[in-house]
Amino acid sequence: MTASNTILTDDFGRRHNYLRISLLEKCNLRCTYCMPADGITLSPKASLMTADEIFGIAQTFVQNGVDKIRLTGGEPLLRKDFPEIISKLSSLEIAISITTNGILIDRHLEVLKQFKVRKINLSLDTLIASKFHSVTLRNQFEKVIDNLHLLLNNNFQVKINVVLMKGFNENEIVDFVQLTQFLPVSIRFIEFMPFAGNEWDRSKMVSQNEILSLVEDTFSASEILKLEDEKNFTARTYKIKGFQGDFGIISSITNPFCDSCNRIRLTADGKIKNCLFSNSETDLLTPFRNGESITNLISGSIQSKKKVRSGMETFTEINDPALHFDNRSMIAIGG
Repeated sequence: MTASNTILTDDFGRRHNYLRISLLEKCNLRCTYCMPADGITLSPKASLMTADEIFGIAQTFVQNGVDKIRLTGGEPLLRKDFPEIISKLSSLEIAISITTNGILIDRHLEVLKQFKVRKINLSLDTLIASKFHSVTLRNQFEKVIDNLHLLLNNNFQVKINVVLMKGFNENEIVDFVQLTQFLPVSIRFIEFMPFAGNEWDRSKMVSQNEILSLVEDTFSASEILKLEDEKNFTARTYKIKGFQGDFGIISSITNPFCDSCNRIRLTADGKIKNCLFSNSETDLLTPFRNGESITNLISGSIQSKKKVRSGMETFTEINDPALHFDNRSMIAIGG
Protein backbone atom coordinates (compact mmCIF):
# COMPACT_ATOMS: atom_id res chain seq x y z
CA MET A 1 0.00 0.00 0.00
CA THR A 2 1.41 3.38 -1.01
CA ALA A 3 1.53 6.33 1.35
CA SER A 4 -0.91 8.26 -0.84
CA ASN A 5 -3.61 5.63 -0.28
CA THR A 6 -3.08 4.95 3.41
CA ILE A 7 -5.46 7.54 4.91
CA LEU A 8 -8.35 6.40 2.68
CA THR A 9 -8.09 2.70 3.57
CA ASP A 10 -10.13 1.58 6.56
CA ASP A 11 -9.59 -1.22 9.08
CA PHE A 12 -11.44 -3.67 6.80
CA GLY A 13 -9.13 -3.04 3.85
CA ARG A 14 -11.65 -0.96 1.90
CA ARG A 15 -9.95 1.73 -0.17
CA HIS A 16 -12.08 4.84 -0.62
CA ASN A 17 -11.51 6.44 -4.00
CA TYR A 18 -15.00 7.86 -4.59
CA LEU A 19 -16.02 11.20 -3.05
CA ARG A 20 -19.59 12.50 -3.18
CA ILE A 21 -19.80 16.24 -2.57
CA SER A 22 -23.07 17.96 -1.69
CA LEU A 23 -23.05 21.50 -3.08
CA LEU A 24 -26.05 22.84 -1.17
CA GLU A 25 -29.06 21.81 0.91
CA LYS A 26 -31.74 23.49 -1.22
CA CYS A 27 -33.86 21.80 -3.85
CA ASN A 28 -36.55 22.90 -6.30
CA LEU A 29 -38.57 19.75 -5.53
CA ARG A 30 -39.97 18.49 -2.21
CA CYS A 31 -39.70 14.70 -2.51
CA THR A 32 -41.28 13.18 0.57
CA TYR A 33 -38.59 10.54 1.14
CA CYS A 34 -35.85 13.18 1.01
CA MET A 35 -37.29 16.41 2.42
CA PRO A 36 -39.18 16.32 5.76
CA ALA A 37 -42.76 17.60 5.49
CA ASP A 38 -41.91 20.69 7.53
CA GLY A 39 -38.71 21.34 5.60
CA ILE A 40 -35.30 21.66 7.23
CA THR A 41 -33.37 24.44 8.88
CA LEU A 42 -30.86 25.45 6.26
CA SER A 43 -27.25 26.03 7.22
CA PRO A 44 -26.27 29.72 7.13
CA LYS A 45 -24.71 30.63 3.78
CA ALA A 46 -21.44 31.56 5.49
CA SER A 47 -21.10 28.00 6.79
CA LEU A 48 -21.32 26.42 3.33
CA MET A 49 -18.24 25.65 1.28
CA THR A 50 -17.32 28.19 -1.39
CA ALA A 51 -16.18 27.10 -4.85
CA ASP A 52 -12.55 27.59 -3.79
CA GLU A 53 -13.08 25.59 -0.60
CA ILE A 54 -14.79 22.76 -2.48
CA PHE A 55 -11.81 22.63 -4.82
CA GLY A 56 -9.22 22.84 -2.02
CA ILE A 57 -10.78 20.10 0.09
CA ALA A 58 -11.39 17.92 -2.98
CA GLN A 59 -7.76 18.40 -3.96
CA THR A 60 -6.66 16.93 -0.63
CA PHE A 61 -8.79 13.86 -1.25
CA VAL A 62 -7.46 13.49 -4.80
CA GLN A 63 -3.87 13.76 -3.58
CA ASN A 64 -4.64 10.82 -1.30
CA GLY A 65 -6.23 8.52 -3.84
CA VAL A 66 -9.72 9.76 -4.82
CA ASP A 67 -10.20 9.50 -8.59
CA LYS A 68 -13.97 9.88 -8.86
CA ILE A 69 -16.17 12.74 -7.64
CA ARG A 70 -19.95 12.99 -7.86
CA LEU A 71 -21.68 16.33 -7.22
CA THR A 72 -25.01 16.14 -5.44
CA GLY A 73 -27.38 18.41 -3.49
CA GLY A 74 -30.08 19.22 -2.63
CA GLU A 75 -30.12 20.06 -6.30
CA PRO A 76 -26.54 20.84 -7.36
CA LEU A 77 -27.55 22.81 -10.46
CA LEU A 78 -29.19 25.44 -8.20
CA ARG A 79 -25.72 26.69 -7.23
CA LYS A 80 -25.18 29.95 -9.12
CA ASP A 81 -21.46 29.19 -9.21
CA PHE A 82 -21.94 25.66 -10.55
CA PRO A 83 -19.95 26.43 -13.73
CA GLU A 84 -17.07 27.74 -11.62
CA ILE A 85 -17.11 24.64 -9.41
CA ILE A 86 -17.08 22.33 -12.43
CA SER A 87 -14.32 24.36 -14.05
CA LYS A 88 -12.09 24.10 -10.97
CA LEU A 89 -12.72 20.39 -10.35
CA SER A 90 -12.12 19.54 -14.00
CA SER A 91 -8.48 20.58 -13.56
CA LEU A 92 -8.01 17.54 -11.32
CA GLU A 93 -7.29 14.13 -12.85
CA ILE A 94 -10.64 12.62 -11.88
CA ALA A 95 -13.93 11.45 -13.34
CA ILE A 96 -16.75 13.87 -12.52
CA SER A 97 -20.45 13.02 -12.50
CA ILE A 98 -23.60 14.58 -11.04
CA THR A 99 -26.90 13.55 -9.52
CA THR A 100 -29.76 15.87 -10.46
CA ASN A 101 -33.55 16.00 -10.62
CA GLY A 102 -33.15 17.15 -14.22
CA ILE A 103 -35.17 20.36 -14.12
CA LEU A 104 -32.23 22.68 -14.89
CA ILE A 105 -30.27 20.42 -17.23
CA ASP A 106 -31.07 22.48 -20.33
CA ARG A 107 -29.54 25.59 -18.73
CA HIS A 108 -26.27 23.82 -17.97
CA LEU A 109 -25.94 21.43 -20.92
CA GLU A 110 -23.13 23.35 -22.62
CA VAL A 111 -21.17 23.67 -19.35
CA LEU A 112 -21.43 19.91 -18.80
CA LYS A 113 -20.21 19.31 -22.34
CA GLN A 114 -17.39 21.84 -22.02
CA PHE A 115 -15.93 20.18 -18.95
CA LYS A 116 -16.64 16.63 -20.14
CA VAL A 117 -19.17 15.70 -17.45
CA ARG A 118 -20.93 12.92 -19.35
CA LYS A 119 -22.34 10.71 -16.59
CA ILE A 120 -25.63 11.90 -15.14
CA ASN A 121 -27.83 10.26 -12.52
CA LEU A 122 -31.35 11.62 -12.94
CA SER A 123 -33.89 11.15 -10.14
CA LEU A 124 -37.31 10.13 -11.44
CA ASP A 125 -39.61 8.02 -9.26
CA THR A 126 -42.63 7.71 -11.53
CA LEU A 127 -43.61 7.84 -15.20
CA ILE A 128 -47.03 9.32 -14.38
CA ALA A 129 -47.38 13.10 -14.18
CA SER A 130 -50.01 13.13 -11.42
CA LYS A 131 -47.93 10.82 -9.23
CA PHE A 132 -44.85 12.94 -9.90
CA HIS A 133 -46.68 15.90 -8.40
CA SER A 134 -47.84 13.88 -5.41
CA VAL A 135 -44.30 12.89 -4.43
CA THR A 136 -42.44 16.08 -5.42
CA LEU A 137 -45.23 18.63 -4.75
CA ARG A 138 -44.25 20.35 -8.00
CA ASN A 139 -45.55 20.28 -11.60
CA GLN A 140 -42.25 19.65 -13.37
CA PHE A 141 -42.80 16.21 -14.87
CA GLU A 142 -42.75 17.29 -18.53
CA LYS A 143 -39.63 19.39 -17.95
CA VAL A 144 -37.77 16.41 -16.48
CA ILE A 145 -38.85 14.12 -19.33
CA ASP A 146 -37.83 16.70 -21.93
CA ASN A 147 -34.41 17.09 -20.30
CA LEU A 148 -33.97 13.32 -20.08
CA HIS A 149 -34.35 13.13 -23.86
CA LEU A 150 -32.08 16.17 -24.26
CA LEU A 151 -29.33 14.31 -22.40
CA LEU A 152 -29.80 11.15 -24.46
CA ASN A 153 -29.87 13.09 -27.72
CA ASN A 154 -26.51 14.59 -26.72
CA ASN A 155 -24.99 11.18 -25.93
CA PHE A 156 -24.79 11.52 -22.15
CA GLN A 157 -24.64 8.32 -20.11
CA VAL A 158 -27.84 8.45 -18.04
CA LYS A 159 -28.87 6.44 -15.03
CA ILE A 160 -32.40 6.97 -13.73
CA ASN A 161 -32.70 6.68 -9.95
CA VAL A 162 -36.07 5.31 -8.82
CA VAL A 163 -36.75 5.21 -5.07
CA LEU A 164 -39.37 2.51 -4.58
CA MET A 165 -42.13 2.91 -1.98
CA LYS A 166 -44.84 0.34 -1.50
CA GLY A 167 -48.27 1.63 -2.39
CA PHE A 168 -46.80 4.39 -4.54
CA ASN A 169 -44.69 3.13 -7.44
CA GLU A 170 -43.93 -0.57 -7.16
CA ASN A 171 -46.58 -1.11 -9.84
CA GLU A 172 -44.33 0.85 -12.25
CA ILE A 173 -41.27 -1.40 -11.93
CA VAL A 174 -42.03 -3.25 -15.17
CA ASP A 175 -42.87 0.05 -16.91
CA PHE A 176 -39.41 1.37 -16.04
CA VAL A 177 -37.81 -1.85 -17.26
CA GLN A 178 -39.83 -1.57 -20.50
CA LEU A 179 -38.36 1.93 -20.93
CA THR A 180 -34.96 0.33 -21.49
CA GLN A 181 -36.27 -1.37 -24.65
CA PHE A 182 -36.22 1.90 -26.55
CA LEU A 183 -33.85 4.11 -24.55
CA PRO A 184 -30.16 3.49 -23.73
CA VAL A 185 -30.65 4.23 -20.04
CA SER A 186 -29.76 2.37 -16.86
CA ILE A 187 -32.65 2.20 -14.40
CA ARG A 188 -31.60 2.01 -10.75
CA PHE A 189 -34.30 0.77 -8.37
CA ILE A 190 -33.41 1.97 -4.86
CA GLU A 191 -34.83 0.53 -1.66
CA PHE A 192 -36.51 3.13 0.54
CA MET A 193 -34.02 3.98 3.31
CA PRO A 194 -34.45 5.52 6.77
CA PHE A 195 -33.46 9.14 7.37
CA ALA A 196 -34.60 11.91 9.69
CA GLY A 197 -38.10 13.12 8.87
CA ASN A 198 -39.01 10.74 6.03
CA GLU A 199 -41.38 8.54 8.08
CA TRP A 200 -39.59 5.36 7.09
CA ASP A 201 -40.85 2.00 8.14
CA ARG A 202 -40.03 -1.39 6.72
CA SER A 203 -43.57 -1.99 5.44
CA LYS A 204 -43.08 0.77 2.84
CA MET A 205 -39.95 -0.83 1.45
CA VAL A 206 -39.86 -2.87 -1.78
CA SER A 207 -37.10 -5.45 -1.42
CA GLN A 208 -34.71 -6.81 -4.01
CA ASN A 209 -36.58 -10.14 -4.07
CA GLU A 210 -39.91 -8.38 -4.64
CA ILE A 211 -38.45 -6.33 -7.49
CA LEU A 212 -37.07 -9.40 -9.24
CA SER A 213 -40.30 -11.31 -8.68
CA LEU A 214 -42.30 -8.58 -10.45
CA VAL A 215 -39.86 -8.55 -13.36
CA GLU A 216 -40.00 -12.36 -13.59
CA ASP A 217 -43.81 -12.20 -13.80
CA THR A 218 -43.46 -10.36 -17.12
CA PHE A 219 -40.25 -11.70 -18.66
CA SER A 220 -39.09 -15.28 -19.00
CA ALA A 221 -35.93 -16.55 -17.31
CA SER A 222 -34.16 -16.72 -20.66
CA GLU A 223 -34.93 -13.04 -21.32
CA ILE A 224 -33.54 -11.74 -18.01
CA LEU A 225 -29.77 -11.56 -18.29
CA LYS A 226 -27.59 -11.04 -15.20
CA LEU A 227 -24.80 -8.61 -16.08
CA GLU A 228 -21.39 -8.48 -14.47
CA ASP A 229 -21.50 -6.03 -11.59
CA GLU A 230 -19.10 -3.09 -11.55
CA LYS A 231 -16.15 -3.07 -9.20
CA ASN A 232 -17.28 -1.51 -5.88
CA PHE A 233 -20.86 -1.85 -7.16
CA THR A 234 -23.95 -0.47 -5.48
CA ALA A 235 -26.40 -1.90 -8.02
CA ARG A 236 -26.76 -5.52 -8.98
CA THR A 237 -27.45 -5.19 -12.69
CA TYR A 238 -29.65 -7.00 -15.20
CA LYS A 239 -30.73 -6.61 -18.80
CA ILE A 240 -33.67 -7.79 -20.84
CA LYS A 241 -32.38 -9.61 -23.91
CA GLY A 242 -32.52 -7.34 -26.95
CA PHE A 243 -33.24 -4.14 -24.99
CA GLN A 244 -31.00 -1.09 -25.39
CA GLY A 245 -30.64 -0.26 -21.69
CA ASP A 246 -30.41 -2.20 -18.44
CA PHE A 247 -31.66 -2.07 -14.87
CA GLY A 248 -30.17 -2.59 -11.45
CA ILE A 249 -31.19 -2.89 -7.83
CA ILE A 250 -29.60 -0.92 -5.01
CA SER A 251 -30.57 -2.94 -1.95
CA SER A 252 -28.93 -1.09 0.94
CA ILE A 253 -31.38 -2.60 3.43
CA THR A 254 -32.10 -6.18 2.36
CA ASN A 255 -28.84 -7.06 0.62
CA PRO A 256 -26.15 -4.47 1.41
CA PHE A 257 -22.89 -4.08 -0.49
CA CYS A 258 -20.79 -2.76 2.39
CA ASP A 259 -17.94 -5.24 1.85
CA SER A 260 -16.81 -3.38 -1.26
CA CYS A 261 -17.82 0.17 -0.29
CA ASN A 262 -15.42 2.81 -1.60
CA ARG A 263 -17.53 5.93 -0.93
CA ILE A 264 -17.06 8.98 1.26
CA ARG A 265 -19.49 11.88 1.58
CA LEU A 266 -18.79 15.55 2.08
CA THR A 267 -21.76 17.65 3.15
CA ALA A 268 -22.38 21.17 1.86
CA ASP A 269 -21.15 22.58 5.17
CA GLY A 270 -17.87 20.71 4.87
CA LYS A 271 -18.36 17.69 7.12
CA ILE A 272 -17.18 14.23 6.15
CA LYS A 273 -19.53 11.26 6.60
CA ASN A 274 -17.91 7.88 6.21
CA CYS A 275 -21.26 6.15 5.66
CA LEU A 276 -24.66 7.26 4.39
CA PHE A 277 -26.27 5.81 7.52
CA SER A 278 -23.79 7.28 9.99
CA ASN A 279 -24.88 9.99 12.41
CA SER A 280 -21.22 10.73 13.12
CA GLU A 281 -19.53 13.55 11.20
CA THR A 282 -16.11 15.20 11.16
CA ASP A 283 -15.79 18.92 10.44
CA LEU A 284 -13.20 19.57 7.70
CA LEU A 285 -14.23 23.08 6.72
CA THR A 286 -13.35 24.88 9.96
CA PRO A 287 -9.75 23.63 10.14
CA PHE A 288 -9.39 24.11 6.38
CA ARG A 289 -10.42 27.75 6.78
CA ASN A 290 -7.90 28.07 9.59
CA GLY A 291 -5.13 26.89 7.29
CA GLU A 292 -4.71 23.59 9.13
CA SER A 293 -4.07 20.18 7.58
CA ILE A 294 -7.18 18.01 7.28
CA THR A 295 -5.46 14.73 6.41
CA ASN A 296 -5.49 13.40 9.99
CA LEU A 297 -9.18 14.24 10.30
CA ILE A 298 -9.94 12.39 7.08
CA SER A 299 -7.88 9.42 8.26
CA GLY A 300 -9.64 9.34 11.62
CA SER A 301 -13.05 9.33 9.98
CA ILE A 302 -12.13 6.54 7.58
CA GLN A 303 -10.61 4.43 10.36
CA SER A 304 -13.79 4.73 12.43
CA LYS A 305 -16.01 3.39 9.63
CA LYS A 306 -18.09 0.38 10.69
CA LYS A 307 -18.18 -2.88 8.77
CA VAL A 308 -21.86 -2.66 7.83
CA ARG A 309 -24.30 0.30 7.62
CA SER A 310 -22.72 2.35 10.42
CA GLY A 311 -22.99 -0.63 12.76
CA MET A 312 -26.63 -1.52 11.95
CA GLU A 313 -26.09 -5.15 11.01
CA THR A 314 -29.55 -6.60 11.69
CA PHE A 315 -33.12 -5.70 10.75
CA THR A 316 -33.84 -5.21 14.45
CA GLU A 317 -31.21 -2.47 14.57
CA ILE A 318 -32.46 -0.89 11.33
CA ASN A 319 -36.00 -0.86 12.72
CA ASP A 320 -34.82 1.00 15.84
CA PRO A 321 -35.45 4.74 15.22
CA ALA A 322 -32.90 5.68 17.88
CA LEU A 323 -30.13 4.32 15.67
CA HIS A 324 -30.86 6.30 12.52
CA PHE A 325 -33.33 9.14 13.05
CA ASP A 326 -30.72 11.39 14.63
CA ASN A 327 -28.95 11.27 11.27
CA ARG A 328 -29.48 14.15 8.87
CA SER A 329 -32.38 14.15 6.45
CA MET A 330 -31.42 12.94 2.99
CA ILE A 331 -31.50 16.42 1.47
CA ALA A 332 -28.93 17.65 3.98
CA ILE A 333 -26.62 14.67 3.34
CA GLY A 334 -26.59 14.71 -0.44
CA GLY A 335 -28.13 12.14 -2.77
